[in-house]
Amino acid sequence: MIQAQDRRGFLRTGIAAGAAALSLGSLGRTALAQAATKPKFKISLAEWSLHRTIRGGKLDNLQFAETAKNEFGIEGIEYVNQFFKDKAKDAAYLAELNKRAADNGVTQLLIMIDGEGRLGDPDDKKRTQAVENHYKWVEAAKELGCHSVRVNAGSSGEYKEQQKLASDGLRRLSEFAKPHGLNVIVENHGGLSSNGKWLAGTIEMVGLDNCGTLPDFGNFYINRGTGEKYDNYLGTEELMPFAKAVSAKAHKFDDQGNEANLDYARLMKIVLDTGYDGWVGIEWEGGTPDEYEGIRLTKKLLERFQ
Repeated sequence: MIQAQDRRGFLRTGIAAGAAALSLGSLGRTALAQAATKPKFKISLAEWSLHRTIRGGKLDNLQFAETAKNEFGIEGIEYVNQFFKDKAKDAAYLAELNKRAADNGVTQLLIMIDGEGRLGDPDDKKRTQAVENHYKWVEAAKELGCHSVRVNAGSSGEYKEQQKLASDGLRRLSEFAKPHGLNVIVENHGGLSSNGKWLAGTIEMVGLDNCGTLPDFGNFYINRGTGEKYDNYLGTEELMPFAKAVSAKAHKFDDQGNEANLDYARLMKIVLDTGYDGWVGIEWEGGTPDEYEGIRLTKKLLERFQ
C-alpha cells in the first residue's frame, strides 16, 4: 500500500512530468511552426538588373545597397565589377560600401567579374594573365565579406580542349581564392559554358570544393548570333549539384505574373529538389516594364516558391 506521503510525492512527480511533456509538446509545435514559415531560400538582387539606370547616371554603385533594401525590401546584393571597375584596390571606397551595406542591414554576397580576360585562353601567357587579373577582385570580395566571385569560363577550340584549358585557369584562381575563404563560381554565360554538361564536367575536372557554379535560368545561349542554345531545364539540373548561388533571369511577364518564356515552377523545383536553400538572385534583363517594376515582378514570382 502506498502511504499518504508517498502518494503526494507520486502525484507531484506525475504532474511535473505531465507539465514537462506539455512544455516539450509546445516547443515541438513551435519548432514545427517556425520550420513551416521559414523561407525555402532567400532572395537577393543582382546589380545587372539596374544596369540601364546606373549607366544612365540615375544611380551610383554606392547607392546599390540602400536601393535594394528601401525600394525592394531585399537584403542580399550581388555586385557587378563593371560599375566600380577602378575601385578594386581602393580601400576607402570598399570601406564606404561596407558602411552603406551595414547601415541598411544588407549582406554583400558576391562580385560578378567580366572583362578581365579568358580563364580558358589557349595562350598560356594570356590565360595566366587572366587568372592574375582576377586576384584583385578576390581580395575586394573578401574585404566586402562576400562568399564568392562569379567568373566566366571563356575558351576556344574543341570541346575537350576547352574543358582542359578552362579547368586549368579555374583551378589556379580557386587555389588563390581558397585561403581568402572565397568561392569561384562559374555562370553559364555563352559559348560552351552555356552547355550544362560541358560546364559540369569542367567543374569536376577542377576538383576543388571552392569552385562551383552559378546557374542562370535564362543564359543557355551557346551562340546568340546563330540562335544555338542548350535546354534551360536540363542545364539547370546539371549545374545545380555544384551551385553556390542561383540567378533568376527574367525578360518578360504575362498577365498572370509568370515569366513569359520560362517555367519558373519547373526551374525552382529543380533548384529546391537538390536541397539548395541559399540565395536566389533576381536578374531582370527586360526592356518593358522598366527595371524597377521588372525587379518587383520577379521578386513577387519568386516569393510563390518560398
